[in-house]
Amino acid sequence: MHTDIREYISLCRVKKGNITESELARRMNQTPQNMHNKFKRNTLKVSELEKIAEALNAELKISFIDKETGEPII
Repeated sequence: MHTDIREYISLCRVKKGNITESELARRMNQTPQNMHNKFKRNTLKVSELEKIAEALNAELKISFIDKETGEPII
């Protein structure tokens, strides 16, 4: 799946009850403009992804997938 992070988070927001980008920003104690700019520039840090996960009442999991086997490396 080659979805960019903004699109992926947007899909998660919809699945979690149509949470707007502004509401997500509010839950993270950020301004909607700041959140929008980070998405636009694609400059989210792992710590920010963790906060997004928390705001969505979810757990963040990041893994590297071996291209030959399709399995997680670790």
